[in-house]
Amino acid sequence: MKRVRINAYQAGLVFKNGVYNRTLGEGKYWLMPAEKLEVYDMTKPFTAPCELNILLQDAALAAILHVVEVKDTEIVLLYENGLLKQVLSAGRYTFWKSVIKYDFVRAGIAKVEVTEDIDRTALQNKLLSPYVRTTTVESYERAVLFVDGKYSQQLNSGTYYWWKNNIPLYIGKVDTRRQQLELNGQEILTRDKAALRINAWAQYQVTDVEKALLQNKEYERQLYVTFQLALREYIAGLGFDELLEKKESLAPYVLQAVKEKVEVLGVEVSGFGIRDIVLPGDIKEIMNQVLVAEKKAQSNTIMRREETASTRSLLNTAKLLEDNPMLLKLKEMEYVEKIAEKISNISLNGNGVLIDQLRQIFIPQK
Repeated sequence: MKRVRINAYQAGLVFKNGVYNRTLGEGKYWLMPAEKLEVYDMTKPFTAPCELNILLQDAALAAILHVVEVKDTEIVLLYENGLLKQVLSAGRYTFWKSVIKYDFVRAGIAKVEVTEDIDRTALQNKLLSPYVRTTTVESYERAVLFVDGKYSQQLNSGTYYWWKNNIPLYIGKVDTRRQQLELNGQEILTRDKAALRINAWAQYQVTDVEKALLQNKEYERQLYVTFQLALREYIAGLGFDELLEKKESLAPYVLQAVKEKVEVLGVEVSGFGIRDIVLPGDIKEIMNQVLVAEKKAQSNTIMRREETASTRSLLNTAKLLEDNPMLLKLKEMEYVEKIAEKISNISLNGNGVLIDQLRQIFIPQK
């Protein structure tokens, strides 16, 4: 005979001639020569040394074991003392009932929705990442969910979790903030066949997600074409000169025309404008010539106006000098003074006649 000891938190399985016989708890025991003892640590998972069903026929052993059977369409979350330690996939698992508190949360992963009472922290745990798919809808976004090709629901902002399986999911997102659409390089003919290149912009906002994504394909492309056609319709109905005269009414017309058509897209337009109108080279040259001619005509008009004013001023001055001899004499002295400013010295030769002539210039005759 052989004496054996089973310590605390241990369990012993006795086999006689290779066949399971009994389970031993903490204590000291005698074994017969044909008996063999297998000792197990009860703080660790139990791995059966033989067919588990045979061992579970012993009620004493079954009473001290947790037996967890996981189907192909399930997973089981294993918590040890309240902490997630392992995710059990399909199979059979056994754990000792000991000082470690085990909790098991069973989840069916054959469906899409996470209906089990599993907290968000666990769903974000890296142990569950092979089994969970997630998406985040930002505060400025709205989304629609398609399950197996069928529309399921609309998603507001938040984080969503689904089981990862062979059921396909598609999530369509829409940015609900105000956005800008660029319409650059639009080649358009006016009514009189003048080719123009127009760069424009538009502002819009998605207001109905289901209309935008479910009832329309590529709603942004359709919105672009709607603006493009409205712009072409307005410009093609006017001649080049008319367009230049009515260019201020172009943006309001296009905006109003588009508003009536984009409601079916689930979109609301709030602004439209023309950034610039690019003229062809020959028209640009002609416009420059017209501009130069206009400026020359304006310049000639101003020059003639100034000449007329100057002539009128001279006429008025002449009339004043004619009626007032003293004023004439002062004017003569002013001219003499201006002449004198240009001369540094004067040499006089001759008799007193020259002096008398100068006196006659500066002294008025009585």
